[in-house]
Amino acid sequence: MAALTFDALLRGLKQGAPQPVYYLHGEEDMLKEEAIRALLDRVVEPAMRDFNVDVRAAGELDPAGLHALVNTPPMLAARRAVVLRGVEQLRKKSPAREELLHYLANPNPSTLLVLVQSGPAPEPEADLAAHATAVAVGRLAPERVPAWIAHRAGPLGLTLAPDAVELLIAAVGNDLGALAQELEKLGALAAGRTATADDVTAVVGVRRGETLDDLVAAALERRPAAAARLVGPVLEMAGMSGVRIVSALGTALVGTALARAELDRGGSPPRLAEDAVFRHVLAARPFGLGSYKAVAARWVGWAGAWQAAELARALRAALAADRALKGTTVTDDRGIVLQLVLEFAAPRREAA
Repeated sequence: MAALTFDALLRGLKQGAPQPVYYLHGEEDMLKEEAIRALLDRVVEPAMRDFNVDVRAAGELDPAGLHALVNTPPMLAARRAVVLRGVEQLRKKSPAREELLHYLANPNPSTLLVLVQSGPAPEPEADLAAHATAVAVGRLAPERVPAWIAHRAGPLGLTLAPDAVELLIAAVGNDLGALAQELEKLGALAAGRTATADDVTAVVGVRRGETLDDLVAAALERRPAAAARLVGPVLEMAGMSGVRIVSALGTALVGTALARAELDRGGSPPRLAEDAVFRHVLAARPFGLGSYKAVAARWVGWAGAWQAAELARALRAALAADRALKGTTVTDDRGIVLQLVLEFAAPRREAA
């Protein structure tokens, strides 16, 4: 049986009784936590959770402890719930895993068991998936992140202005865990009113026009002065590094090279090239990009300023910068990135 998606799980919980065992796996840990909350909300009343919900690390349980945990009867309720985190820690053929597999063959109807696979591994473990309702919790599509932010902000009593959402995503990216942390801070700062872009600047430390996306756009649009001006402010952002900037520039160069190739393919008009690039991005589903349609449009737009040979040289320069940043323990991140973005303009002057 194919794994459910996160959306299918939520729809199913609204339509009928939960299954006895769920197995959550995939890349997005924040959505796994939301799935756990949805399952608990469906099975155990909040007032009874102290008695009827157990959350354990699977690797810490022996066979006897696991058996007792899943077979304990509920207290003053119809069902209880057990959440086992890190089920991948149960080694194949170990006594505890064998006990779990024995239970999965005939689960206790009064226990909801939620198995949670930690980490980004997208593939489930076959022996667990064969006897549970598997849920593949993948990355949220970039175009859905603004709606997720609004959904996450609601319980915090927080609303965000559209430009605040835009700046928050530009500063933090599509990492739901990082976004959730910043929303908590915004909730404390902007309680009782709509959070603005200035509030995001105060919390995240990023100003409009000075994000990583702005730096990448200036570099790929071959505006070297603007790109050079942004290197310092972007490097000052929390969690930023030269390696991360060069990685973002490299991704943009690869995408722009793909767009250039589509434009050069029989003289394709920009609209057809944009559609082709979008299909490539949708098939690969790379993490960390914005809306795939918007990304495809940007890459095709940038490709108009480059020739294929120039993009190849820029990619070699980006690779050299990446190696320089990673090659020694002491590096001048600012100098290396600054040199790289200035080099992006050099081929154009030579071609002229």
